[in-house]
Amino acid sequence: MSKVIFLDVDGTLINYQTYLPKSAEKAVNEARRNGHRVYICTGCGKDEISHRDFRTMEIDGMIGGNGVYVEDHDHVVYFNPLSADDTRNIVDWCYKRGLGVILESNAGMFVDDLFLKQGAEAMAKYASGKGKVIADIEEFNKNVMKQYTPLSRKELYRNDINKISYILGSYQDHLDAKRDFPHLVENTWGGKGEMALFGDIGPSGIDKKYAIKILLDYLNIDPKDTIAFGDANIDISMFEVCGYGVAMGNGGEGIKKAADYITDDVDHDGLYNAFKYLKLI
Repeated sequence: MSKVIFLDVDGTLINYQTYLPKSAEKAVNEARRNGHRVYICTGCGKDEISHRDFRTMEIDGMIGGNGVYVEDHDHVVYFNPLSADDTRNIVDWCYKRGLGVILESNAGMFVDDLFLKQGAEAMAKYASGKGKVIADIEEFNKNVMKQYTPLSRKELYRNDINKISYILGSYQDHLDAKRDFPHLVENTWGGKGEMALFGDIGPSGIDKKYAIKILLDYLNIDPKDTIAFGDANIDISMFEVCGYGVAMGNGGEGIKKAADYITDDVDHDGLYNAFKYLKLI
């Protein structure tokens, strides 16, 4: 029986330095040759994913923006971005607080002048926290920043935004965002709890679980024939809908407790070993 496989990206398919292990590349390609379908399920938008080096690896589609966007073989199955009004209000809210923003869409990742000033330092802290050794900080900053498109404040008032991330001045900014935008979903990333470096805001009622249900309905696939792989708590919702859940060895305790099986770390052939264990390859 063929399976539909959902893969989180950062920390699952690729490591925290955005490198795709050769064993993971091999596992995905072999699984697809064996008749299984493979979809990535990520917080990233389509443009951000296009900057990842997947080499020869091919997939059947993607769920992006943590559920905002669903695609099957280049066909858009579902897309529910932030409204233009919400985007404008969030951009203005961040500007008044002096917080640099990243607007993530499938067309690109757009930043304001504040992010150009604050972003390099924040991204360096984020990469260091994930274990990346930065030998040349100037070269790192240049490479990180070139993936973003700077826009004026008015140009940021768009209607195609999956979610908006912003640099936290303090954890209070996140708490205030929850208060000021109660109809949206607020999260943090880049550190646990009050150590977080970034906040983000996206549409409510949407998560990876919701998007997987939409895709399975479109494909007419029974959830029992699906397998989800993840490394973080945000991936637990995938386990709630899929027939089987696999946590990466480098994952947190929360997702490990929710998993049916725990594989090895992403850098120790975790994906490949799990595919072998599950007889996908």
